[in-house]
Amino acid sequence: MSLNAELRAFYESRQEHIPAHIREIIDRAGQELADSGQAERAVNVGDTAPDFSLPAAEGDPVALKTLLAAGPVVLTFYRGSWCPYCNLALRALQQHHGDIAARGARLVAVSPQIPDESLSLAEKHDLAFGVLSDVGSDVAKQYGLAFDLPDDLAGVYEGFGIDLQRANAGHARTLPLPATFVIGRDGIVRWAFVNTDYTTRAEPTDILRALDELGGASH
Repeated sequence: MSLNAELRAFYESRQEHIPAHIREIIDRAGQELADSGQAERAVNVGDTAPDFSLPAAEGDPVALKTLLAAGPVVLTFYRGSWCPYCNLALRALQQHHGDIAARGARLVAVSPQIPDESLSLAEKHDLAFGVLSDVGSDVAKQYGLAFDLPDDLAGVYEGFGIDLQRANAGHARTLPLPATFVIGRDGIVRWAFVNTDYTTRAEPTDILRALDELGGASH
């Protein structure tokens, strides 16, 4: 089963358990975000990937420039460990991590969570790749991905018991769009997936295909 088929099945299984008025708030916020055109304004193929240095789950800083010195980078943005769709996507990336590494690429995942939250996530899923903390979403903003939750949707998340105020160190309203970029050693984005729909993610097989094409172009 593809990642997005798994995500769709999970989404459908949850709908009957969410009250209609809550679904309406979630759907309306999703449609407004889609209509905003933000995904089309984000960093895309051919753009220079903004450089950054962010703390890893263990606290040590990781710089994009340093990663690129060793080879291509697969950079993925996710909302947080509280998001079940993010957890499914990260688990799928972990399952394909060996294939990504075999192509000479480094995989890193970025969220607005504090390092402690990232560390718990990495340990829970036994992730072999870097999980970085973009507290305040400054890097997500540089990539054109950061957006603010509307008041009613923020209230829904609070009602679900999701404490973004704590997990994101006071930046409770700002999240990134789900996005994945394949960045060449020259710092240019060679493949991009950006979507306002958090229930849809980049397929690992598409990432591998992009890395294969990038490798072929470099020979």
